[in-house]
Amino acid sequence: MFREKIKVLDCTIRDGGLINNHDFDHRFVREVYKALSAAGVDYMEIGYKNSKKLFSEKEFGAWKFCDDEAIKKVIDGIESNTKISVMVDVGRVDIDDVKPRKESPVGMIRVASYVKDIDKAIYLINHFAEKGYETTVNIMAISRALDNELNEALHQLEEESKAGVVYIVDSFGALYQESTEFLIKKAKSILKTKEVGIHAHNNQQLAFGNTIEAIIHDANYVDGTVYGLGRAAGNCPLELLIGFLKNPKFDIRPILDLISQEFIPLRKKLEWGYIIPYAITGMLDEHPKAAMELRSSSRKESYREFYDSLTASGLD
Repeated sequence: MFREKIKVLDCTIRDGGLINNHDFDHRFVREVYKALSAAGVDYMEIGYKNSKKLFSEKEFGAWKFCDDEAIKKVIDGIESNTKISVMVDVGRVDIDDVKPRKESPVGMIRVASYVKDIDKAIYLINHFAEKGYETTVNIMAISRALDNELNEALHQLEEESKAGVVYIVDSFGALYQESTEFLIKKAKSILKTKEVGIHAHNNQQLAFGNTIEAIIHDANYVDGTVYGLGRAAGNCPLELLIGFLKNPKFDIRPILDLISQEFIPLRKKLEWGYIIPYAITGMLDEHPKAAMELRSSSRKESYREFYDSLTASGLD
């Protein structure tokens, strides 16, 4: 599936940080950056740019805040064409903390927003674009968005925002191929001056399949994570994506080395990937937080009880 316009963004450290309070050490993050650079990946999303007025540095690691100096420590001295991306959430960023692009190692800022907050997202997008950054908006929990509200949001983004890319985000891993096709076609029909992207979660083992479906319908920005690392069930595995795209600029071998050397040992410390409670929340289009709480409890394998608690079917 070779299409030169397709850009691959790796969000391993950003999405993976949702498991460990963004507390990856600099050596590990640097190894990920080196491997992504050698593999030819277009962007590496290294974390969030969150306000230190809202979140404590004692509670969270460096990649909750992504100070420019911390990023420079990771990337300095590595020959690379891989651009650095950070994510901001509506209501959680202090825009004065973000320097102009020419003064920062960051190349792209992605604004995460629910449909109801699109006007706030547009304000942030335009502010960061004026500072010189590439910008995207990531429409979160899109499986829960009402059709008329999504239509209005997409029209607003087309007419009022300077975002270069609009991402469809399957936050709960609830989408199937048909719904992915519907959403990508809808976005493409409205967004005439912007690219469309896909960010898929793997609750039902469909993240890779739904990403392929999005590509088939002309989504040109695709997200993945090394070995599928990410909150709960994780994300579309980057290595599968690179193998599928058949673009000669990508080299899967550095990613395979990285998995062998860093991610297999990491699996002994952190849990992510396809696990039944996450599959259940995906089936029911629910946020995985209840499943994450279950997995940290003494009843972590009580699958039927968990299903009944979410559906009330145990009352029959």
